[in-house]
Amino acid sequence: MRLSCADELLLFNGCPGVIGLAVVFSGEQPHVEQVRARVAERWTGLERMNCVLDRAPGGAGTRRGRVFGRRGRPRWVVPGHFDPAAHVSAAESKLDDVWARSVDRPLGGEVPPWRLFVVPDAAHGGGFALALLAQHELLDGRSLSTLMRSLMDGPATAKGPARSAPLTRTGLRAAGRELRAMAAAGQALPVTSPRETYSSYSSVAVCELPAQTVRSARRQPPGGRGATLNELLVGAVAGALRAEYGPVPGWRRREQPVYTAVPCDLRTRANAAELGNALTAVRVAFPVEVDGPVARLRACQAAMATVPDRAAVHAGVLFPAAEALRRTGPWVSSLLSGRGRRSCFAATATTAMKWPGGASTFEGHRLVRTVALPPMRHPGTVSFALAQAGDAFTLTAVGNARPDEARRLADAVITEFDTWARTATPPV
Repeated sequence: MRLSCADELLLFNGCPGVIGLAVVFSGEQPHVEQVRARVAERWTGLERMNCVLDRAPGGAGTRRGRVFGRRGRPRWVVPGHFDPAAHVSAAESKLDDVWARSVDRPLGGEVPPWRLFVVPDAAHGGGFALALLAQHELLDGRSLSTLMRSLMDGPATAKGPARSAPLTRTGLRAAGRELRAMAAAGQALPVTSPRETYSSYSSVAVCELPAQTVRSARRQPPGGRGATLNELLVGAVAGALRAEYGPVPGWRRREQPVYTAVPCDLRTRANAAELGNALTAVRVAFPVEVDGPVARLRACQAAMATVPDRAAVHAGVLFPAAEALRRTGPWVSSLLSGRGRRSCFAATATTAMKWPGGASTFEGHRLVRTVALPPMRHPGTVSFALAQAGDAFTLTAVGNARPDEARRLADAVITEFDTWARTATPPV
């Protein structure tokens, strides 16, 4: 089975590529065999969960750290059903330790690249957690949510591939503008040498945000329509960068902006539960040079308002063109992903995700919180994920810049939320 364009770009991007989603529950931890039984029941029949990369002798090999299948192309193969005993196990440490230990270690071996841990963690308001880790080229963040939702009490909801609804056509002029935006020069965080390795300064921080703080922050800016969770996250990260590193003119390249990568789900109602990678990343300039948290948020709202149309250009024009080009050979995907391998392409990545559906339980245990693990990217970058489950909001930062960078920036993000909440107009 051929990898999609998104699969190949994630495979070739030079990053560890591990992402995760943990679902925290109240009550006593179930036995691991109970979890294995539920996983076997709900996931065994999903083709994507049984896929491995083709590395057969004579048909596949590695070239400069990249995997190529038959005829020089990477391929997914399904050698058989996964073994729940090999994929589902009890963790020996708490959730934050599982995240920190896993983020820079790709899931290798000859089995499908995902693992599910039963975590004995009373932190984050619960009694235990189910933590799903996967290589990003196999599953995206929306897939993790779909899979975890399918494990909940009640009927399963995860599905295999489905035909997408047709996307609206966009013009070549819009495609040209987007190509220029994606190719524009940017700059990395002013903290590392290009020679640094992933493990040099890797750090993970998990923080909880009070629901009242987020609700108050959403009433910003005054007199406006209010802010979405995605807009708040991008605005808060812009403020955190300003607080940590100062105004952009003091950085290495004064004339170049700082960008964040905003992942966009390309699924439609026709394939909402499809597993795999149906996403793109839109590059958005941070208003780090703007003074004041509310003014920065307004600037972020203006920038984020263009993201849906830009993502439609990716889906309707750029991805089909890339699919056509990469039929000429695997070098095309490597070339396309080359720009994104540089920390100056996007200094950060910012993802806001909401638990799908309403209240959930597992074996009668109530869901109290979700905790995401964004991927570790290139040296000199930091990734942020803000997860919402009901009234529980959890921020995870993954840093690859300076020692404990994730913690410092996560604290600065929370400070921005606190500032918005204190200055928000009280509800009528």
